Amino acid sequence: MAQKPSIPKGTRDFSPAEMSRRNYIFDTIREVYALYGFEQIETPAMENLSTLMGKYGEEGDKLLFKILNSGDFMRGVKSEEVGTPALAAQLCEKGLRYDLTVPFARYVVQHRDELTLPFRRYQIQSVWRADRPQKGRYREFYQCDADIVGSDSLLNEVELMLMVNEVFRRLGIRVCIKINNRKILSGIAEVIGQADKIVDITVAIDKLDKIGLDNVNAELAEAGIPEDAISKLQPIIKLSGSNEDKLRTIREVLSESETGLKGVDEVTYVLQQYSTLTTGGSEDGNASSQLELDLTLARGLNYYTGCIFEVKALDVEIGSITGGGRYDNLTGIFGMPGLSGVGISFGADRIYDVLNQLDLYPKTIATTTELLFVNFGEAESAYALTALAACRKAGIHAEIYPDAAKMKKQMQYANARNIPYVALAGENEIAQGVFTLKDMQSGQQQLLGTSELINAITKK
Repeated sequence: MAQKPSIPKGTRDFSPAEMSRRNYIFDTIREVYALYGFEQIETPAMENLSTLMGKYGEEGDKLLFKILNSGDFMRGVKSEEVGTPALAAQLCEKGLRYDLTVPFARYVVQHRDELTLPFRRYQIQSVWRADRPQKGRYREFYQCDADIVGSDSLLNEVELMLMVNEVFRRLGIRVCIKINNRKILSGIAEVIGQADKIVDITVAIDKLDKIGLDNVNAELAEAGIPEDAISKLQPIIKLSGSNEDKLRTIREVLSESETGLKGVDEVTYVLQQYSTLTTGGSEDGNASSQLELDLTLARGLNYYTGCIFEVKALDVEIGSITGGGRYDNLTGIFGMPGLSGVGISFGADRIYDVLNQLDLYPKTIATTTELLFVNFGEAESAYALTALAACRKAGIHAEIYPDAAKMKKQMQYANARNIPYVALAGENEIAQGVFTLKDMQSGQQQLLGTSELINAITKK
């Protein structure tokens, strides 16, 4: 007996109904990106490993899917090399992209002479991570990125936050947008006397929501951070209250750190501008998303240098559904120093799960076909084909059943596909130049000519 086919863990198939819902998400994000002046690009699924390695930190490098070189790649390999990083580098020259930001940085450098700066790009493609699959975490998933490169202005951060707010307003998801700044985190590392441990500190506290404070402290100690420095971190990690209260307190804590105070100033500006531009909610009465300073937000990727963001859904227990931040040095790795950028990434797969759990999809996207023409035979199908062409020209999603099957079978097909309308034409209808249009939900039927049939469906 043949083995039952399967797919790798952490990946998924999507049915037509699921794709309709996913495209609703992609189209919503794409429309908002275009509204804010962003242009679309695409990059290859695989990149040279030299492009990807060393850009995501040690933990990120471990999660890269590496592609085995073709050919007799084991020739000349010595037994003592098996399992070593050197062998991996020898066997694999390419890898699947881990995110869209590093490939974008590579794109900017490679196409620098073709770009007008500042360059506003968006990109909606799959990424891959060799992570342990769990709820809301997949090995293959889509990211929907938007980045602005070639400008240091904090107006760009404000624009991205407004864009995040608009996307989730359109999707109907209540969210909290969390903001912090890597300069603030660097300042904290300075004032506790552990400036050289900034990466260890940010990686650890970024896990606070997942592993809890005690485990974060244990990880900090394991990284070699002294107990007194960990103690100094506690009130900062636990800091609560309004944005104004947090800013006031952290400004006092970082009074001796020039870098830290600059981070406080940057966050203050973004919070103030966002508040001013979203006061009063939107035109449809929906409240704007809250922008909250969270000093435990660290975003464990090494390339962030300024403001960082994460978005959490308020009504569903799931990880962050959007994230991003400012990166000043990323293109310098590829030979183009001094080009600053800031970007965000919507996690389409997690947003999909949130919309499913909250049942927030519009009912109109439940089906693609709106009208089915029943096929009674050669003459009847020829008559229906003319009307079918007119319906499609009018923008109605329509099809004809391909075979002259029994009426019951064709109606079962319409029900299984959730097609809301069925058009029938036998000898009597053809003689009158009409169709019997049946509403599959109510069962109501009416005799209509082609133009009347089109009007009836487009009105509904």
